[in-house]
Amino acid sequence: MSVSVLSPSRLLGDVSGILQAASLLILLLLLIKAVQLYLHRQWLLKALQQFPCPPSHWLFGHIQELQQDQELQRIQKWVETFPSACPHWLWGGKVRVQLYDPDYMKVILGRSGYGLLLLNGQTWFQHRRMLTPAFHYDILKPYVGLMADSVRVMLDKWEELLGQDSPLEVFQHVSLMTLDTIMKCAFSHQGSIQVDRPSDPTEEGSTTEGGGAGEDQEEEAFGFSGYPPLGQRAPGLPRPCWCSGWNCFRNHLDQMPYTTMCIKEALRLYPPVPGIGRELSTPVTFPDGRSLPKGIMVLLSIYGLHHNPKVWPNPEVFDPFRFAPGSAQHSHAFLPFSGGSRNCIGKQFAMNELKVATALTLLRFELLPDPTRIPIPIARLVLKSKNGIHLRLRRLPNPCEDKDQL
Repeated sequence: MSVSVLSPSRLLGDVSGILQAASLLILLLLLIKAVQLYLHRQWLLKALQQFPCPPSHWLFGHIQELQQDQELQRIQKWVETFPSACPHWLWGGKVRVQLYDPDYMKVILGRSGYGLLLLNGQTWFQHRRMLTPAFHYDILKPYVGLMADSVRVMLDKWEELLGQDSPLEVFQHVSLMTLDTIMKCAFSHQGSIQVDRPSDPTEEGSTTEGGGAGEDQEEEAFGFSGYPPLGQRAPGLPRPCWCSGWNCFRNHLDQMPYTTMCIKEALRLYPPVPGIGRELSTPVTFPDGRSLPKGIMVLLSIYGLHHNPKVWPNPEVFDPFRFAPGSAQHSHAFLPFSGGSRNCIGKQFAMNELKVATALTLLRFELLPDPTRIPIPIARLVLKSKNGIHLRLRRLPNPCEDKDQL
């Protein structure tokens, strides 16, 4: 029996042939992919020809328009030039159409689609129907006391840190306070995240109990009808006591007009979620006749909407009276919690927490910005400050302590 042995030259030739075939296959696949990308890009260009945008590179898109942490500034620039929508080319055949017109928002939010945290059809409806009763206004009322407890722990920690004679970075404190609140309200957590977590001993806090000034004296601090707004006292009226600050407004959170106006204006300038991405599951046509086909990715730019001068005159100016009672607004001009049937189910909970935290903080402290470290907003999943949020705090007198000293 004879055994044939391949010579080295023949073996090398076979390997070379295999490599050549593999190279040709890879080249062919790359060519097919390049043709697909080209045809897809041509389809996108045709589909988006009604939506002008700044010049883009055929491969790198608008990467030259982008600098690190400059997305919000770019959105503001584009909103001024293209006041309804603007395609944002990412690279090659990838694009997302940014929308910041209230009529466009209304169309998209009124339709089904695919995107982050979104279900479709009956599945979504069943989930929403199960959750809705838990967020009824009357159901949320008992949680106001828990919110106030969490806020007081935070404010106690701030008071202990005042002696350091330096601005206080409050973002982490506020984040822990909100986590503390949701742990108590949603999971019946008995402790305090702010106190229980390992930390520097100088940053420990505690809650304060007790009663103090009457309800009539406290109402004026929170913008109730007939009183000066948001902590501005009428001449001759004493300042409310810190300890019982929440007792008067826990049943009147819907009667704090100026406080509510200020909170809404802050949410307009700095929306918690700067944008929501959705892939269109069906074609859409907007009121002005423009249309987008199925499969296009759209970004509902809430930050762009809230800073659109066509919608909000002088959008960079803080003006709470935009939200004065009786003021007229487009139904989809203000979307800090999204809109339509898929709006944030916890928006009333969030508004209650904002009112409680704002009111109790202004009872105890005067807040001043640190001019050397102005917050720089950046777009992430949520809106954040690149350099933190630094404030100088000045402790206000407590009428309870003054009475004890007399």
